[in-house]
Amino acid sequence: MDFRDSIRVIPDFPQPGISFKDITTLLKDGEAYRRAIDELKALVSHLQIDVIAGPEARGFVVGAPLAYALGVGFVPIRKSGKLPYETIEVGYDLEYGKDTLAVHTDAIKPGQNVLIADDLLATGGTIATSVSLVEQLGGKVVGAAFLIELVQLAGRKKLNDIEVMALLNYED
Repeated sequence: MDFRDSIRVIPDFPQPGISFKDITTLLKDGEAYRRAIDELKALVSHLQIDVIAGPEARGFVVGAPLAYALGVGFVPIRKSGKLPYETIEVGYDLEYGKDTLAVHTDAIKPGQNVLIADDLLATGGTIATSVSLVEQLGGKVVGAAFLIELVQLAGRKKLNDIEVMALLNYED
């Protein structure tokens, strides 16, 4: 299946020169969504994964079904102030500003192998912040899986030696 056919590209959003990759068209197509999760499962099947962590919000729609398919737990990484229990937080730069991500202090046990899953790898700021949170809790990030990688933005460079897997690579 060519997943590009299920992803809407919106020129000049959210600002001129940006070519936004809209996954909502893939998500609403049950067959395409199921196959995307199945293919991500196949991409990461060689890894020893104890838990999947996904950053808010689109990381939830990729990470949670992938965790279910693999039979492992899912850890939500949320924006500051959204989690009810004790958290750790890390600030980071977005493409268009700044933000803070948080995770419960008991979400990941020391030594657990963690896969980070999200819809898109762009500049790598969100994922590098997610890696930092996992590592602060003593987890080991064994990989990062995405529906899409925007190759020209070189986000994987911020992930050092972490294995990056994506269903689709866009050059624009």
